[in-house]
Amino acid sequence: MNTQSIIERIHSVIGVRESFTPLHIPIFDEREVDLLRECVESNMVSSVGAFCDRFEASLVEFTGAKRAVLCMNGTSALHLALRVCGVEPGDEVMIPSLSFVATANAVRYAGAIPHFIDAEAVRFGMDPLALEKRLDAVGELRDGALYNRETGRRIACVVPMHAFGHPVLISELLAVTNRFGLQLVEDAAESLGSFYEGQHTGNFGVCGILSFNGNKVITTGGGGALLFNDDALADRAKYLSTTAKRPHKWEFFHDELGYNYRMPALNAAMGCAQMEKLPKMLAQKRALAERYRQAFAGLEGLRFVTEPEGCQSNYWLNALLLDEDSVDQRNAILEATNAANIMTRPVWAPLDELPMYADCPKGSLDVTKSLAQRLINIPSTAGL
Repeated sequence: MNTQSIIERIHSVIGVRESFTPLHIPIFDEREVDLLRECVESNMVSSVGAFCDRFEASLVEFTGAKRAVLCMNGTSALHLALRVCGVEPGDEVMIPSLSFVATANAVRYAGAIPHFIDAEAVRFGMDPLALEKRLDAVGELRDGALYNRETGRRIACVVPMHAFGHPVLISELLAVTNRFGLQLVEDAAESLGSFYEGQHTGNFGVCGILSFNGNKVITTGGGGALLFNDDALADRAKYLSTTAKRPHKWEFFHDELGYNYRMPALNAAMGCAQMEKLPKMLAQKRALAERYRQAFAGLEGLRFVTEPEGCQSNYWLNALLLDEDSVDQRNAILEATNAANIMTRPVWAPLDELPMYADCPKGSLDVTKSLAQRLINIPSTAGL
């Protein structure tokens, strides 16, 4: 394997381009412009109105969830999910170390402490065996709740994340959380359009969250949503997201700490347009992934990452995984591809290595450390 062979294979899929090829960019056309104009002309541009309701309804229809609650971004959605699920300041929340920093940040926004769990080598999400081993090692049942005997803190929740849009071993994770009496919240920020055994991600735990950041499968510029199959929890999330204001014709009365987390209608209008083209974009992304799979077949030293068995992935970000004996070539590959106007990047730095999370509790993270040195994302925009 050499860097030039990787560049040639990427070029065989996306073509040789004089301009820089970004990792992932949104796809817009006149439909977004039309709906934004309609929203502006309606004067209903804040967090109420037809477009917010319409976007939530389209998410419900596509994902199969009972309810969707819009938020201003995926991080606020996850913070709100933790609050709705009863995570309290001083609790611990089990999360993967191999994730975007927002997963840990949302835990800290809730006043809780991230507790890092290792990744599974095929799907890159939280490993159910590693979670179970860690809970067996430090967990102690006391007064009907699970506590970390080493820190004395309550373990309140488990938050797996579907990395690059590939579903985690969610059934196995649920078996572990059920054994220990823990709630599970899905960080499905990257997996709109991904299915595990025929069921859309975000529908397996107490709730799930989505992100519509500018680099996601669909975008509202910035935005997120929570998915629920429980009306009472959905109602509470919507209430807290609107500053905990009690409904009234004219009075402003707030009876607990709430958050100004609602998505503006302008963003929702863009989301409505994006949802209309989502099936086409997912088909394009899967076709792109298949072209990559064929292009990289047989190349020694790495493999193209494909969807796990029993899953249908959105292939949000395509990835190459270097063999362990090729890890020393990663930086040379990143340098050469970017110099050739092909944007590539490594996976996120493991969260436990970030200075603000270095002292957080963690289990063995051997797989996480290995994957972090070997994963490379390659251009993934629909239609490439």
